[in-house]
Amino acid sequence: MRYYARRVGFYLLAAWAAITINFLLPRLMPGNPVEVLLARLKGHLSPQATNALEIQFGLAHHTSLVHEYVSYLNQLAHGQLGISITYFPTPVSTVIGEALPWTVFLVGFATIISFIVGTLLGIIVGWKRGSRLDVLLPATTFLSAVPYFWLALLAVLLFGYVLKWFPTSGGFGLTDTIGFNLPFIESAISHAVLPAVTIILASIAGWVLSMRNMMVTVLGEDYVALAEAKGLPRRRIIMTYGARNAILPNVANFALSLGFIVSGAILTEAVFAYPGIGYLLFEAVSNEDFPLAQAIFLVITIAVLVANLLADVVYGMLDPRARQGEA
Repeated sequence: MRYYARRVGFYLLAAWAAITINFLLPRLMPGNPVEVLLARLKGHLSPQATNALEIQFGLAHHTSLVHEYVSYLNQLAHGQLGISITYFPTPVSTVIGEALPWTVFLVGFATIISFIVGTLLGIIVGWKRGSRLDVLLPATTFLSAVPYFWLALLAVLLFGYVLKWFPTSGGFGLTDTIGFNLPFIESAISHAVLPAVTIILASIAGWVLSMRNMMVTVLGEDYVALAEAKGLPRRRIIMTYGARNAILPNVANFALSLGFIVSGAILTEAVFAYPGIGYLLFEAVSNEDFPLAQAIFLVITIAVLVANLLADVVYGMLDPRARQGEA
């Protein structure tokens, strides 16, 4: 339990540091959200109305920084992340809540598929090292070196404009009614195919290469040679003695990748104008929407910290040596 307590304590401290930095950065930057909002609206407000907006954005000048910090923590505890400038006067939590399911659906599905397929291919290529299957190595290396937004542009050009097989932008059709109905589900899936395939092709190479290298290392161990000398079934040697031990780093990396699901694939979502967190962050930065960008960064940071904690817990359960190192 000491290992898990130390991990939880470390990530709680990291979360507090991230929240504090997230609070300080916008207040140390020149300007404030009220000035940006007034510039966007091209309007002029009375000093009283301007002061009311500053209070609403948590930037009242008559209060101390400590008081603002305590108020900020209190708002976070109640799930209040401020007001969006781009979607004024919609709360930031509402804007993020509407975009988050799209990213979890797209990036989550693509991450799981790429992990499963890449790990299985890595197991096979590692066991069959030196065979014709090694041709997958330069192919996967090439895919990992290609920027995924470039793959996205090629997918839009080929499958969207030339072949017209899939939609090229958005998360659903403009005439579809959002809800749990078959036409909307079909439209959402068809709009997600191209960005999902782009993410899978760009990320599968890493899983293949890491699993293949670990398989080659594990298969060189003495206990694998002993299992082969005993005449154990080939499938049992591959799965029980090889893959079971080689998959540990991939499992830990998969747990880490779950945290980045929340951040979305910013460039891919921007290319396809997909209504997820990545595209929302792109809009927030482009429109100088400080409250929205600040909240998105905070959500991404917390998600990554939780994923890191999950990875440490899973790795500690799978490999007792990790726990013994902090005993």
